[in-house]
Amino acid sequence: MLMGNIQPLDPILISWPITIYWYGAIIGTGALLGLWIAMRESERRGLNKDIFVDLVLFAIPIAIICARLYYVIFQWDYYGANPGEIIKIWEGGLAIHGGLIGAIATGVVFAKVRGISFWKLADIGAPSIILGQAIGRWGNFMNQEAHGGEVTRGFLEGLHLPQFIIDQMYINGTYYHPTFLYESIWNFVGFGLLLLLRRVNLRRGELFLSYVIWYSIGRYFVEGMRTDSLMLTEGLRIAQVISIALVLLAIGLIVVRRMTGLANKKYLDTDTAS
Repeated sequence: MLMGNIQPLDPILISWPITIYWYGAIIGTGALLGLWIAMRESERRGLNKDIFVDLVLFAIPIAIICARLYYVIFQWDYYGANPGEIIKIWEGGLAIHGGLIGAIATGVVFAKVRGISFWKLADIGAPSIILGQAIGRWGNFMNQEAHGGEVTRGFLEGLHLPQFIIDQMYINGTYYHPTFLYESIWNFVGFGLLLLLRRVNLRRGELFLSYVIWYSIGRYFVEGMRTDSLMLTEGLRIAQVISIALVLLAIGLIVVRRMTGLANKKYLDTDTAS
């Protein structure tokens, strides 16, 4: 196929009677699959499986709003001049760190109201979160966003990628690094790792904090390859700064919680109190 004839995949999944974009459908699929996994695991850990249904009813919309606000704030030069674009989340522009902030804050309040250990909820939900992130990156693929710098077609073929990925990385006459794919693979591996760590019976909270560390390490390196990063300064990428801070914070929490006796309970314990 001649390069000039390569057409990007249609970002619209369904156009009638309503328009549904692949971006939203893929993110929704990841969220539903993650919810199903969390519901199954919550029963094993002594919780009503519907607790996560109740949680996501609040967490998902709040996370989406926070993810969008986070993105808009750091792109305010554009959105300040085009306020009508702020609501168009189906065109992309959701910052995962913003979504995590919203979801975690919701989880803390939810756990407090229900009288359940936040760390227990977070541990059960950690594999679901990273699985949702792994799947959600394919929404970026459909929108031809979250890619890296320029590469040659030969480079992409050398990675033994499927033809449809190579073609979708051909944007405005140039091939680009499929950084969405790198991060997706990293997160799928992290999902498998967290499932294995469930059997280790870590102290309560440490499965979730392991997720934070794993995801942040991968995000730091992938972010350095991207061309659409949100910038704190001209040479400082926000996501990399936050990734480093999260790794240090997670390690610090593991150490402090062990030293102070706040992490004496184990993941496999079935009680639900903090």
